[in-house]
Amino acid sequence: MTLYTQADKNTRLTWIYIAGFLVFVIGVGYVFAGAMGNSGILYGAVIFSILMSLGSYWWSDKIVLAMSNAKEVTHEDGREIYHLVENLCITAGLPVPKIYLIEDSAPNAFATGRDPEHGVICLTTGIVSKLEKIELEGVIAHELSHIGNRDILLSTVVVVLVGFIALMADWFRNWTFWGGRRRSNDSEGGGQLQIILFVLAIVLSILAPIASVLMQMAISRKREFLADADGALLTRYPEGLARALEKISADQEPLEVANRATAHLFIVNPFKGKKMMKLFMTHPPIEDRVAALRGMEIK
Repeated sequence: MTLYTQADKNTRLTWIYIAGFLVFVIGVGYVFAGAMGNSGILYGAVIFSILMSLGSYWWSDKIVLAMSNAKEVTHEDGREIYHLVENLCITAGLPVPKIYLIEDSAPNAFATGRDPEHGVICLTTGIVSKLEKIELEGVIAHELSHIGNRDILLSTVVVVLVGFIALMADWFRNWTFWGGRRRSNDSEGGGQLQIILFVLAIVLSILAPIASVLMQMAISRKREFLADADGALLTRYPEGLARALEKISADQEPLEVANRATAHLFIVNPFKGKKMMKLFMTHPPIEDRVAALRGMEIK
């Protein structure tokens, strides 16, 4: 498989995941609203999730940068980094994003911004000092690919959908705990369909949040593979990114500013020394990413 076909395959799979996720959200909402006998709940939740999506779309970059204690770097402050980013942007046909630095010796990086015109690349001081130039170039190309592919928009939509499902599950459990089912039967008499929906809703209130998080992680992993492939295309040197990934993952220093809300943004999982089941990982295993990079051909 060539680098181009891998990128095309990952793009198609990502949109299939997104479409399936949306169908899943609507289905869960329908079951909860039917079980509670109030379709207005579904409409209200959808409107609320849309408002959350818009807010996240416009301000997610500022929130993430503030949470990470990142400081903007100007051309005068970091000429070498700026020129690396600028040269790759010229090759990729992208506007030059803002560049931020996190004062932390743990090597890592992420991209944010709602579109290429408002893109941001954030690097730790550790990654700048510990990687060779060709390796740092691979990392920057990876992050520029996230910006060019509008991954932040996709991840924002998915995060909101996951939160939407969790909220609905909480609402349903609280409604059941406070006797909502009994009051609904008294006022409407219930029915066979509503009883079936109620039983199904109990099951979904437990399983749906878990399933939605797994879907979120699957999408996140696909986007990392795609950004690796596009980054290698941009530099024409997959080995640079492969070596960078190996060095970052081998460094056992945890990133102090990282948290669960921002962990999926980083190029490598910032929580070091914590073994997780592959199913619950926000990033693909490093060995898989390195093998994919080294096994692909550049046309």
